[in-house]
Amino acid sequence: MNRLYGETALGLAWVIALIASLAVLFIGEVLGQTPCVLCWFQRAFMFPLAIILGLGLWWQDPRVGRYGVVLALGGAAVAAWHMGLYVGIIPERVQPCTATGPSCTDDNQLVLGIPIPLMAVVTFALIGALSVLSLKEKKS
Repeated sequence: MNRLYGETALGLAWVIALIASLAVLFIGEVLGQTPCVLCWFQRAFMFPLAIILGLGLWWQDPRVGRYGVVLALGGAAVAAWHMGLYVGIIPERVQPCTATGPSCTDDNQLVLGIPIPLMAVVTFALIGALSVLSLKEKKS
């Protein structure tokens, strides 16, 4: 793969991370939906992705994708746990959300009919895959 292909993959990963970061800020700050504990942990992985991948593009660092992979894997793990709670695979007794705070399993977790945890899993998977693609170099 050539450098342009790697930069395109990295650029797409950055755009996805930036849109996801802005979307959760919109959901929380404009729509007033308080994030649950697991959403906060997912944000802890997503926000740095938008910054690190963007700086990697700016500085033309072809190896910044390795940081994207690590952060995407961490975020995907939290999002998968969240999705497990949402669909009921993980029992509620291990649910990290408090009784007085927002729930990980109620209808507040839906945006346009799609569960937020599912959106997060897909987003982290896309960013991770694109970050891996950005690391591939053409062998001569």
